[in-house]
Amino acid sequence: MTERHPRTAPHTPRPARRKRLAVYLVLATSLTLCGAAYPIPPHPGPGPAPEPVPDSPAPADVLVPGEPREPGQVAYLMDTPDQVLPPLVYEPTAAEEAVEPAEPAAGVERLVEYVPGDEVGAVACSRQAGPYQRQVERWLKLAIDGKQSAADCAAIRRFQTDHGIRPNNGFAGPTTWGTMRLLSARANPNAAGRCPVRRSRIACVDLDRQIMWVQNGRKVTFGPVAVRSGRPGYATRTGTYPVYWRHKNHWSTIYNAPMPYAQFFSGGQAFHAIYDNIYSTGGSRGCVNLTYSDAKRLWGALAQGDPVHIWGRRPGA
Repeated sequence: MTERHPRTAPHTPRPARRKRLAVYLVLATSLTLCGAAYPIPPHPGPGPAPEPVPDSPAPADVLVPGEPREPGQVAYLMDTPDQVLPPLVYEPTAAEEAVEPAEPAAGVERLVEYVPGDEVGAVACSRQAGPYQRQVERWLKLAIDGKQSAADCAAIRRFQTDHGIRPNNGFAGPTTWGTMRLLSARANPNAAGRCPVRRSRIACVDLDRQIMWVQNGRKVTFGPVAVRSGRPGYATRTGTYPVYWRHKNHWSTIYNAPMPYAQFFSGGQAFHAIYDNIYSTGGSRGCVNLTYSDAKRLWGALAQGDPVHIWGRRPGA
């Protein structure tokens, strides 16, 4: 429809204009509540750098990163939303495709454990049972009682030291358990047969274990790697979906946040990188998050049209 100039537009009676305005307001409210947005042109670039997020004390019963951020390191708002409706699909220019997304700051991808607020840098060996105490005890072949002991702490510390998890204070947190879960899956991630075996490529997302991989037939061609899926109220949808659009420099116009190496498969849900700890205790808002390094490699391991099969449920979601 061609937009008319106000002076040449036909006269509309006041009651009709009020009614039309009311309809527009209802539609706008509905779109806002469901998280959608009118299509707008893609973000031209990263814009101004986010402000540094100050560190603040946390209660003892709240898990926080066990090591502070590097001086001057900023935190992007990484919990990009499930937009419900698909993003505006367009063909990126060759110049845009040639630009790689900004790399994360040094140290962002290192394995940092989440510990109680009163144990950040304060203890050499945690006396507290972590949220994954029993799972970690079972994996390390310790006595499974869900209680932290000196022997438990020593064994957990050895594992953390061997795998570069910091701080290595023996707390059975999400990073330690997530690393164990990933190690257990490496030999044969599809041992349970939950992902369909096809003669072509398929991406497999196991929400129970918070891992994903790509397989072609029975051969694993990518991964497995750790992922972070939807938090409570924003669950990642299960089922099988095709990768319908890829944009390596995608920008969430709703939350003004980057979604590097985005590969959309269901509405606003996509694989994409985060500039954050993949084992953080909060989930995404529907997307399947990967580390920057893994998302960049996945970009070359999938193509538009490839199926994505998702099953299970994120622990706690």
